[in-house]
Amino acid sequence: MTVTQADIPNIVELPGRTEPVRVAEVRARVTGIVQRRLYEEGSDVRAGQALFRIDPAELRASYAQAQASLARARATAKNAQAVVNRYKPLVSENAISQQEYDAAVAAAGEANANVAQIKAELQSASLQLGYTTVTAPIAGRAGRANVTEGALVSQGEATLMTRIEQLNPIYVTFSQAADNILELRRAISEGKVLLNDEDKIEVSLKFSDGSDYPIKGVIDFLDNSVDENTGTVSLRATFPNPEHLLLPGEFVRARITAGQRVGGIMIPQKAVVVGATSATVFVVNKDSAVEVRPVKLGSMTGKSWIIESGLKPGDQVILDNIQKLQPGMPVQPRKKAEAAKKTSPGSDQTNSASKKL
Repeated sequence: MTVTQADIPNIVELPGRTEPVRVAEVRARVTGIVQRRLYEEGSDVRAGQALFRIDPAELRASYAQAQASLARARATAKNAQAVVNRYKPLVSENAISQQEYDAAVAAAGEANANVAQIKAELQSASLQLGYTTVTAPIAGRAGRANVTEGALVSQGEATLMTRIEQLNPIYVTFSQAADNILELRRAISEGKVLLNDEDKIEVSLKFSDGSDYPIKGVIDFLDNSVDENTGTVSLRATFPNPEHLLLPGEFVRARITAGQRVGGIMIPQKAVVVGATSATVFVVNKDSAVEVRPVKLGSMTGKSWIIESGLKPGDQVILDNIQKLQPGMPVQPRKKAEAAKKTSPGSDQTNSASKKL
């Protein structure tokens, strides 16, 4: 085949790992005995859904006590204000001293402050009582319960009761060498790579068994620093996951479509000999002989390799019978061989001895 250039997808393949978008640790906020687990382990829960019930008896008693204290404080404040109201006209007539009136006003103010304090205590008791029903802080999939009915949970230790992970959407994180990212940015600035939409770089996934994930995602995060230990930059893509086919912790293969490579070169996979550290192709040189040409491979698209370097337009690449080729072996292009066969009937043996492209 004759090498030609065309605009081709600029694809980068990287290993990645799935992560939940949000993770919430459900912990006890009051001390007490777990009465019931109210959800099914491994099920999807709504934000605010009840997950556990802690015995509320003690906190209910504290709430009732705070209610009684508030009623008593309000009665005291009402009486203190009544005293102030009675003393007010008397002090102007000098029936009581100014000191007695001031003391009554101070007592009324103290009683009102006491009412405000006990209101706050009642509100706190109400909150504590509400915490006996442990609810889901986010929507997602609830994991295994870490406590059972009858277990003592503690506010001081903030006992971990379960975890909730949001699975839709889901993140896939991966890393790319900083040099490769710099090379891509340089290619974009030089016009060698054209991005369709800089704000929407699409990513597709393959599972570990080689099957494709049916929904594409987009890059939503590129770290602004290079890991000094690995020399890589972290990237993240977000994928819709309505059927929960992707689970946190899975290893996947990400194919990032970073625009179009202008004047790119692709050749069939069968034409490339891939070794442990390098790749080569067989080409026909100017003397119509086999030449081994090292190439730098990019990603694979379908059944073709993207060639980063090593080939140029017009090169003749041999596709067939490459396992039988040796450097320097004479070859004849297929079209020329067929033309020679038509014009020279006696040349069949010669043509069959020659390798074809």
